[in-house]
Amino acid sequence: MNTVAVVGTQWGDEGKGKIVDLLAADAEIVVRFQGGNNAAHTLVIEGEKFILRLVPSGALNRSTTCVLGGGMVVNPFALIEEIQNLKKRGVDLEGRLKVSFDAHLVMPYHIAIDRARESHLGKRAIGTTGFGIGPTYEDKMSRQGLRFDDLIDWASFKDKLERNIKEKNLYLKAVLKTRPIDGKVLLAELQKLRRRLLPYLSDTSAYVARATVDGKKILFEGAHGTMLDIDYGTYPFVTSSNCIASAVYAGGGVPPGKLDAVLGISKAYTTRVGAGPFPTEIHGALGDSLREEGAEFGSATGRPRRIGWFDAALARYAIRVNGLWGLALTKLDVLTGIDPLKICVGYKIGKDSFDTMPPGRNALAKAKPVYEEIAGWHEKPDAARTIDELPANARRYVERLAELCGVQIAMIGVGASRDATIVLKNPFQEV
Repeated sequence: MNTVAVVGTQWGDEGKGKIVDLLAADAEIVVRFQGGNNAAHTLVIEGEKFILRLVPSGALNRSTTCVLGGGMVVNPFALIEEIQNLKKRGVDLEGRLKVSFDAHLVMPYHIAIDRARESHLGKRAIGTTGFGIGPTYEDKMSRQGLRFDDLIDWASFKDKLERNIKEKNLYLKAVLKTRPIDGKVLLAELQKLRRRLLPYLSDTSAYVARATVDGKKILFEGAHGTMLDIDYGTYPFVTSSNCIASAVYAGGGVPPGKLDAVLGISKAYTTRVGAGPFPTEIHGALGDSLREEGAEFGSATGRPRRIGWFDAALARYAIRVNGLWGLALTKLDVLTGIDPLKICVGYKIGKDSFDTMPPGRNALAKAKPVYEEIAGWHEKPDAARTIDELPANARRYVERLAELCGVQIAMIGVGASRDATIVLKNPFQEV
Protein backbone atom coordinates (compact mmCIF):
# COMPACT_ATOMS: atom_id res chain seq x y z
CA MET A 1 0.00 0.00 0.00
CA ASN A 2 1.41 3.39 -1.01
CA THR A 3 -1.31 5.92 -0.12
CA VAL A 4 -2.74 5.76 3.39
CA ALA A 5 -5.07 8.16 5.23
CA VAL A 6 -5.31 8.47 9.00
CA VAL A 7 -8.63 9.81 10.31
CA GLY A 8 -10.25 10.21 13.71
CA THR A 9 -13.32 8.08 14.39
CA GLN A 10 -14.70 9.93 17.41
CA TRP A 11 -14.88 13.66 18.30
CA GLY A 12 -11.19 14.29 17.69
CA ASP A 13 -8.29 14.05 20.16
CA GLU A 14 -7.96 10.30 19.49
CA GLY A 15 -4.16 10.31 19.37
CA LYS A 16 -3.74 10.64 15.60
CA GLY A 17 -0.44 12.52 15.93
CA LYS A 18 1.31 9.62 17.60
CA ILE A 19 0.12 7.13 14.97
CA VAL A 20 1.02 9.48 12.10
CA ASP A 21 4.46 9.97 13.59
CA LEU A 22 4.91 6.20 13.82
CA LEU A 23 3.73 5.58 10.25
CA ALA A 24 5.78 8.48 8.89
CA ALA A 25 8.89 6.33 9.32
CA ASP A 26 7.65 4.47 6.23
CA ALA A 27 6.28 7.50 4.36
CA GLU A 28 8.12 9.83 2.03
CA ILE A 29 5.39 12.51 2.15
CA VAL A 30 2.89 13.48 4.87
CA VAL A 31 -0.08 15.67 3.89
CA ARG A 32 -2.52 17.64 6.07
CA PHE A 33 -5.70 18.04 4.02
CA GLN A 34 -8.17 20.08 6.11
CA GLY A 35 -8.65 22.22 9.19
CA GLY A 36 -6.23 24.69 10.72
CA ASN A 37 -4.44 25.36 13.98
CA ASN A 38 -7.61 24.53 15.90
CA ALA A 39 -6.25 20.98 15.77
CA ALA A 40 -3.21 20.03 17.82
CA HIS A 41 -1.34 16.74 17.74
CA THR A 42 0.80 15.81 20.73
CA LEU A 43 3.91 13.64 20.26
CA VAL A 44 6.30 12.28 22.89
CA ILE A 45 9.68 11.34 21.40
CA GLU A 46 12.32 9.99 23.77
CA GLY A 47 10.60 11.75 26.64
CA GLU A 48 10.40 15.09 24.80
CA LYS A 49 6.93 16.52 24.15
CA PHE A 50 6.03 18.22 20.86
CA ILE A 51 2.69 19.87 20.06
CA LEU A 52 2.05 20.43 16.35
CA ARG A 53 -0.90 22.51 15.18
CA LEU A 54 -0.36 23.10 11.46
CA VAL A 55 2.75 21.20 10.44
CA PRO A 56 2.04 17.48 9.86
CA SER A 57 3.10 15.12 12.62
CA GLY A 58 5.51 13.43 10.20
CA ALA A 59 7.77 16.50 10.50
CA LEU A 60 9.79 14.83 13.24
CA ASN A 61 10.98 12.21 10.76
CA ARG A 62 13.72 14.28 9.15
CA SER A 63 13.54 12.71 5.68
CA THR A 64 9.79 13.30 5.25
CA THR A 65 8.35 16.05 3.04
CA CYS A 66 5.48 17.87 4.77
CA VAL A 67 2.54 19.30 2.82
CA LEU A 68 -0.19 21.71 3.89
CA GLY A 69 -2.94 20.95 1.37
CA GLY A 70 -5.42 23.21 -0.36
CA GLY A 71 -8.27 22.15 1.92
CA MET A 72 -6.61 23.79 4.91
CA VAL A 73 -7.12 27.24 6.42
CA VAL A 74 -3.79 28.50 7.74
CA ASN A 75 -3.01 31.29 10.17
CA PRO A 76 0.24 32.66 8.64
CA PHE A 77 1.47 34.08 11.95
CA ALA A 78 0.90 30.73 13.70
CA LEU A 79 2.64 28.87 10.87
CA ILE A 80 5.81 30.97 11.05
CA GLU A 81 5.84 30.69 14.84
CA GLU A 82 5.55 26.89 14.60
CA ILE A 83 8.34 26.69 12.02
CA GLN A 84 10.58 28.82 14.26
CA ASN A 85 9.80 26.81 17.40
CA LEU A 86 10.57 23.53 15.66
CA LYS A 87 13.85 24.90 14.33
CA LYS A 88 14.89 25.92 17.86
CA ARG A 89 14.33 22.32 18.88
CA GLY A 90 16.41 20.92 16.04
CA VAL A 91 13.63 20.24 13.50
CA ASP A 92 14.42 22.22 10.35
CA LEU A 93 11.65 22.38 7.73
CA GLU A 94 13.62 24.33 5.12
CA GLY A 95 13.32 22.52 1.78
CA ARG A 96 10.79 19.98 3.03
CA LEU A 97 7.67 22.03 3.82
CA LYS A 98 5.25 22.80 0.98
CA VAL A 99 2.21 25.05 1.44
CA SER A 100 -0.57 24.96 -1.14
CA PHE A 101 -1.26 28.08 -3.18
CA ASP A 102 -4.94 27.22 -2.65
CA ALA A 103 -4.95 27.11 1.17
CA HIS A 104 -6.87 30.02 2.71
CA LEU A 105 -5.43 32.54 5.15
CA VAL A 106 -6.86 32.92 8.64
CA MET A 107 -6.82 36.64 9.46
CA PRO A 108 -7.10 38.43 12.83
CA TYR A 109 -10.61 39.61 11.93
CA HIS A 110 -11.69 35.96 11.57
CA ILE A 111 -10.47 35.29 15.12
CA ALA A 112 -12.19 38.41 16.47
CA ILE A 113 -15.49 37.43 14.83
CA ASP A 114 -15.24 33.84 16.07
CA ARG A 115 -14.67 34.85 19.70
CA ALA A 116 -17.27 37.62 19.72
CA ARG A 117 -19.95 35.31 18.30
CA GLU A 118 -19.28 32.64 20.92
CA SER A 119 -19.43 35.26 23.65
CA HIS A 120 -22.79 36.54 22.37
CA LEU A 121 -24.25 33.02 22.26
CA GLY A 122 -23.64 32.48 25.97
CA LYS A 123 -25.12 29.11 27.03
CA ARG A 124 -25.95 28.35 23.39
CA ALA A 125 -22.27 28.56 22.36
CA ILE A 126 -21.06 25.75 20.11
CA GLY A 127 -17.70 25.51 21.83
CA THR A 128 -15.34 26.58 19.05
CA THR A 129 -11.64 27.00 19.74
CA GLY A 130 -11.90 30.71 18.95
CA PHE A 131 -9.10 30.42 16.38
CA GLY A 132 -11.13 31.90 13.50
CA ILE A 133 -11.53 28.66 11.56
CA GLY A 134 -15.29 28.87 10.93
CA PRO A 135 -15.29 32.49 9.71
CA THR A 136 -12.37 31.69 7.39
CA TYR A 137 -14.25 28.81 5.79
CA GLU A 138 -17.28 31.13 5.51
CA ASP A 139 -15.20 33.60 3.50
CA LYS A 140 -13.91 30.74 1.36
CA MET A 141 -17.43 29.65 0.47
CA SER A 142 -18.65 33.20 -0.14
CA ARG A 143 -15.61 33.79 -2.40
CA GLN A 144 -14.24 36.59 -0.23
CA GLY A 145 -11.37 34.55 1.13
CA LEU A 146 -7.69 35.31 0.76
CA ARG A 147 -5.44 32.46 -0.38
CA PHE A 148 -1.68 32.03 -0.21
CA ASP A 149 -1.76 32.47 -3.97
CA ASP A 150 -2.88 36.08 -3.43
CA LEU A 151 0.39 36.89 -1.64
CA ILE A 152 2.34 36.69 -4.89
CA ASP A 153 0.90 40.01 -6.16
CA TRP A 154 1.19 42.37 -3.19
CA ALA A 155 -0.77 45.26 -4.77
CA SER A 156 -3.72 43.02 -5.55
CA PHE A 157 -3.53 41.33 -2.14
CA LYS A 158 -3.43 44.70 -0.37
CA ASP A 159 -6.54 45.85 -2.25
CA LYS A 160 -8.49 42.70 -1.38
CA LEU A 161 -7.40 42.78 2.26
CA GLU A 162 -8.34 46.44 2.70
CA ARG A 163 -11.83 45.74 1.34
CA ASN A 164 -12.21 42.79 3.70
CA ILE A 165 -10.99 44.77 6.71
CA LYS A 166 -13.47 47.56 5.99
CA GLU A 167 -16.39 45.13 5.77
CA LYS A 168 -15.36 43.02 8.77
CA ASN A 169 -14.79 46.08 10.95
CA LEU A 170 -18.30 47.31 10.21
CA TYR A 171 -19.64 43.92 11.29
CA LEU A 172 -17.43 43.78 14.39
CA LYS A 173 -18.53 47.25 15.55
CA ALA A 174 -22.19 47.42 14.52
CA VAL A 175 -23.33 43.83 15.06
CA LEU A 176 -20.90 42.16 17.47
CA LYS A 177 -20.19 45.33 19.49
CA THR A 178 -16.49 44.63 19.75
CA ARG A 179 -13.25 46.37 18.82
CA PRO A 180 -12.32 46.62 15.14
CA ILE A 181 -9.04 45.42 13.61
CA ASP A 182 -6.24 47.94 13.01
CA GLY A 183 -5.88 47.58 9.25
CA LYS A 184 -2.64 49.56 8.95
CA VAL A 185 -0.87 47.43 11.53
CA LEU A 186 -2.10 44.20 9.93
CA LEU A 187 -0.96 45.26 6.47
CA ALA A 188 2.49 46.19 7.76
CA GLU A 189 2.84 42.87 9.59
CA LEU A 190 1.75 40.85 6.57
CA GLN A 191 4.09 42.71 4.23
CA LYS A 192 7.02 41.64 6.42
CA LEU A 193 5.70 38.10 6.87
CA ARG A 194 5.06 37.67 3.15
CA ARG A 195 8.78 37.43 2.32
CA ARG A 196 9.13 34.54 4.74
CA LEU A 197 6.07 32.69 3.47
CA LEU A 198 6.64 32.85 -0.30
CA PRO A 199 9.50 30.29 -0.40
CA TYR A 200 7.17 27.60 1.00
CA LEU A 201 4.42 28.03 -1.60
CA SER A 202 3.89 25.17 -4.02
CA ASP A 203 1.39 23.55 -6.37
CA THR A 204 0.86 20.79 -3.84
CA SER A 205 -1.96 19.10 -5.74
CA ALA A 206 0.31 18.54 -8.75
CA TYR A 207 3.16 17.47 -6.45
CA VAL A 208 1.01 14.85 -4.67
CA ALA A 209 -0.51 13.61 -7.94
CA ARG A 210 2.97 13.10 -9.43
CA ALA A 211 4.17 11.36 -6.30
CA THR A 212 1.17 9.01 -6.50
CA VAL A 213 2.02 8.08 -10.10
CA ASP A 214 5.67 7.56 -9.09
CA GLY A 215 4.59 5.07 -6.42
CA LYS A 216 5.85 7.10 -3.46
CA LYS A 217 4.53 6.30 -0.02
CA ILE A 218 2.18 9.12 1.03
CA LEU A 219 0.45 9.53 4.38
CA PHE A 220 -2.60 11.80 4.65
CA GLU A 221 -3.10 13.20 8.14
CA GLY A 222 -6.61 14.18 9.18
CA ALA A 223 -7.46 16.64 11.92
CA HIS A 224 -10.44 16.40 14.30
CA GLY A 225 -12.70 13.35 14.00
CA THR A 226 -15.60 11.86 12.10
CA MET A 227 -18.19 13.13 14.57
CA LEU A 228 -16.91 16.69 14.03
CA ASP A 229 -17.28 16.52 10.23
CA ILE A 230 -19.37 19.43 8.93
CA ASP A 231 -21.68 17.05 7.02
CA TYR A 232 -21.41 13.71 8.85
CA GLY A 233 -20.86 14.84 12.43
CA THR A 234 -23.14 15.95 15.26
CA TYR A 235 -24.15 19.20 13.54
CA PRO A 236 -24.08 22.04 14.60
CA PHE A 237 -21.56 20.97 17.24
CA VAL A 238 -18.92 20.27 14.62
CA THR A 239 -15.88 21.83 12.97
CA SER A 240 -16.14 23.81 9.73
CA SER A 241 -14.56 21.33 7.30
CA ASN A 242 -14.97 17.78 6.06
CA CYS A 243 -12.65 15.54 8.04
CA ILE A 244 -13.72 12.08 6.86
CA ALA A 245 -11.53 10.15 4.41
CA SER A 246 -13.25 11.39 1.24
CA ALA A 247 -11.92 14.90 2.03
CA VAL A 248 -8.44 13.61 1.15
CA TYR A 249 -9.29 13.85 -2.54
CA ALA A 250 -10.39 17.49 -2.49
CA GLY A 251 -8.09 18.82 0.21
CA GLY A 252 -4.99 16.67 -0.22
CA GLY A 253 -4.55 16.45 -3.98
CA VAL A 254 -4.58 12.69 -4.45
CA PRO A 255 -6.66 11.71 -7.51
CA PRO A 256 -10.01 9.96 -6.81
CA GLY A 257 -9.68 6.23 -6.35
CA LYS A 258 -5.96 6.40 -5.56
CA LEU A 259 -6.25 5.96 -1.78
CA ASP A 260 -5.11 2.45 -0.82
CA ALA A 261 -6.18 2.31 2.83
CA VAL A 262 -7.86 4.33 5.57
CA LEU A 263 -6.73 3.75 9.15
CA GLY A 264 -9.13 5.00 11.80
CA ILE A 265 -7.90 6.16 15.20
CA SER A 266 -9.97 5.60 18.32
CA LYS A 267 -9.34 5.84 22.01
CA ALA A 268 -10.10 2.78 24.10
CA TYR A 269 -12.78 5.03 25.62
CA THR A 270 -14.42 8.18 24.21
CA THR A 271 -13.87 11.91 24.70
CA ARG A 272 -15.17 15.13 23.25
CA VAL A 273 -14.60 18.85 23.78
CA GLY A 274 -17.32 21.47 23.72
CA ALA A 275 -21.09 21.21 23.66
CA GLY A 276 -23.25 18.63 21.92
CA PRO A 277 -24.73 15.16 22.49
CA PHE A 278 -22.52 12.52 24.11
CA PRO A 279 -24.53 9.36 24.97
CA THR A 280 -21.81 7.47 26.89
CA GLU A 281 -20.57 10.42 28.97
CA ILE A 282 -19.29 9.52 32.45
CA HIS A 283 -19.98 12.03 35.20
CA GLY A 284 -18.55 12.28 38.69
CA ALA A 285 -15.40 10.88 40.26
CA LEU A 286 -14.73 8.19 37.64
CA GLY A 287 -14.90 10.68 34.78
CA ASP A 288 -12.62 13.07 36.68
CA SER A 289 -10.14 10.28 37.40
CA LEU A 290 -9.99 9.18 33.75
CA ARG A 291 -9.51 12.79 32.66
CA GLU A 292 -6.50 13.18 34.94
CA GLU A 293 -5.04 9.76 34.16
CA GLY A 294 -5.39 10.28 30.42
CA ALA A 295 -4.28 13.96 30.50
CA GLU A 296 -7.53 14.79 28.75
CA PHE A 297 -7.07 18.49 28.21
CA GLY A 298 -7.06 20.09 24.77
CA SER A 299 -3.57 20.48 23.29
CA ALA A 300 -4.62 23.62 21.39
CA THR A 301 -6.91 25.17 24.02
CA GLY A 302 -6.24 23.51 27.38
CA ARG A 303 -9.96 22.85 27.79
CA PRO A 304 -10.93 19.76 29.81
CA ARG A 305 -12.39 17.00 27.67
CA ARG A 306 -15.63 15.24 28.48
CA ILE A 307 -15.11 11.52 29.15
CA GLY A 308 -17.24 8.51 28.15
CA TRP A 309 -17.21 4.76 27.70
CA PHE A 310 -16.21 3.25 24.35
CA ASP A 311 -19.09 3.60 21.90
CA ALA A 312 -19.21 0.70 19.41
CA ALA A 313 -22.37 2.08 17.78
CA LEU A 314 -20.56 5.32 16.98
CA ALA A 315 -17.50 3.34 15.81
CA ARG A 316 -19.62 1.32 13.33
CA TYR A 317 -20.84 4.58 11.83
CA ALA A 318 -17.29 5.92 11.48
CA ILE A 319 -16.14 2.66 9.91
CA ARG A 320 -18.89 2.90 7.29
CA VAL A 321 -18.52 6.54 6.27
CA ASN A 322 -14.71 6.29 6.10
CA GLY A 323 -14.44 2.81 4.56
CA LEU A 324 -11.91 1.83 7.22
CA TRP A 325 -9.25 -0.78 6.51
CA GLY A 326 -8.40 -1.02 10.19
CA LEU A 327 -8.53 0.67 13.56
CA ALA A 328 -5.70 1.90 15.79
CA LEU A 329 -6.74 1.83 19.43
CA THR A 330 -5.00 4.35 21.69
CA LYS A 331 -4.70 4.93 25.45
CA LEU A 332 -5.57 1.39 26.48
CA ASP A 333 -3.33 1.88 29.52
CA VAL A 334 -5.60 4.64 30.88
CA LEU A 335 -8.34 2.07 31.63
CA THR A 336 -6.09 0.07 33.99
CA GLY A 337 -7.71 -0.45 37.39
CA ILE A 338 -11.33 0.07 36.27
CA ASP A 339 -13.36 -3.08 36.84
CA PRO A 340 -15.80 -3.75 35.34
CA LEU A 341 -15.62 -1.73 32.11
CA LYS A 342 -18.61 -0.77 30.02
CA ILE A 343 -18.97 -0.83 26.24
CA CYS A 344 -21.89 0.83 24.48
CA VAL A 345 -23.25 -1.72 21.98
CA GLY A 346 -26.25 0.30 20.76
CA TYR A 347 -28.88 2.92 21.64
CA LYS A 348 -32.51 3.04 22.70
CA ILE A 349 -34.70 5.97 21.68
CA GLY A 350 -38.14 5.39 23.08
CA LYS A 351 -39.18 1.93 21.87
CA ASP A 352 -36.70 1.90 18.99
CA SER A 353 -33.28 0.23 19.06
CA PHE A 354 -30.24 1.24 17.01
CA ASP A 355 -26.90 -0.50 16.59
CA THR A 356 -25.33 2.54 14.93
CA MET A 357 -25.94 6.28 14.65
CA PRO A 358 -29.69 6.99 14.46
CA PRO A 359 -30.91 8.92 11.41
CA GLY A 360 -31.03 12.65 12.06
CA ARG A 361 -28.30 13.92 14.33
CA ASN A 362 -30.79 15.56 16.70
CA ALA A 363 -31.93 12.07 17.69
CA LEU A 364 -28.57 11.35 19.31
CA ALA A 365 -29.37 13.79 22.11
CA LYS A 366 -32.28 11.53 23.08
CA ALA A 367 -30.36 8.27 22.75
CA LYS A 368 -29.87 6.06 25.81
CA PRO A 369 -26.81 3.81 25.60
CA VAL A 370 -27.19 0.04 25.85
CA TYR A 371 -24.16 -1.29 27.73
CA GLU A 372 -22.30 -4.56 27.88
CA GLU A 373 -19.99 -5.09 30.85
CA ILE A 374 -16.60 -6.75 30.59
CA ALA A 375 -13.97 -7.53 33.21
CA GLY A 376 -11.19 -4.98 33.65
CA TRP A 377 -7.53 -5.49 34.50
CA HIS A 378 -5.16 -4.22 37.18
CA GLU A 379 -1.75 -5.01 35.67
CA LYS A 380 -0.17 -2.10 33.77
CA PRO A 381 0.18 -2.85 30.03
CA ASP A 382 2.82 -0.15 29.35
CA ALA A 383 5.66 -2.59 28.63
CA ALA A 384 3.67 -4.79 26.24
CA ARG A 385 4.92 -4.79 22.64
CA THR A 386 2.89 -7.76 21.40
CA ILE A 387 -0.76 -8.53 21.98
CA ASP A 388 0.20 -11.68 23.91
CA GLU A 389 2.10 -9.53 26.42
CA LEU A 390 -1.07 -7.61 27.36
CA PRO A 391 -2.87 -8.52 30.57
CA ALA A 392 -5.38 -11.27 29.71
CA ASN A 393 -8.45 -9.08 30.33
CA ALA A 394 -6.96 -6.18 28.37
CA ARG A 395 -6.50 -8.55 25.42
CA ARG A 396 -10.10 -9.76 25.78
CA TYR A 397 -11.28 -6.14 25.82
CA VAL A 398 -9.44 -5.35 22.57
CA GLU A 399 -10.75 -8.53 20.93
CA ARG A 400 -14.31 -7.72 22.00
CA LEU A 401 -14.06 -4.22 20.53
CA ALA A 402 -12.91 -5.71 17.22
CA GLU A 403 -15.88 -8.10 17.25
CA LEU A 404 -18.38 -5.36 18.04
CA CYS A 405 -16.97 -2.92 15.50
CA GLY A 406 -16.48 -5.44 12.72
CA VAL A 407 -13.00 -4.24 11.77
CA GLN A 408 -9.44 -5.42 12.45
CA ILE A 409 -7.40 -3.77 15.19
CA ALA A 410 -4.13 -2.77 13.53
CA MET A 411 -2.36 -1.01 16.41
CA ILE A 412 -2.76 -0.66 20.17
CA GLY A 413 -1.37 2.27 22.15
CA VAL A 414 -0.25 1.38 25.68
CA GLY A 415 1.54 4.61 26.60
CA ALA A 416 2.28 8.15 25.43
CA SER A 417 5.65 7.57 23.76
CA ARG A 418 6.16 6.56 20.12
CA ASP A 419 7.48 3.10 21.01
CA ALA A 420 4.64 2.32 23.45
CA THR A 421 2.61 0.84 20.60
CA ILE A 422 1.72 -2.71 19.69
CA VAL A 423 1.81 -2.89 15.88
CA LEU A 424 -0.26 -5.79 14.61
CA LYS A 425 -0.47 -4.51 11.05
CA ASN A 426 1.18 -1.57 9.27
CA PRO A 427 -0.70 -0.52 6.12
CA PHE A 428 2.53 0.58 4.41
CA GLN A 429 3.88 -2.96 4.88
CA GLU A 430 0.74 -4.70 3.61
CA VAL A 431 0.27 -5.85 0.02
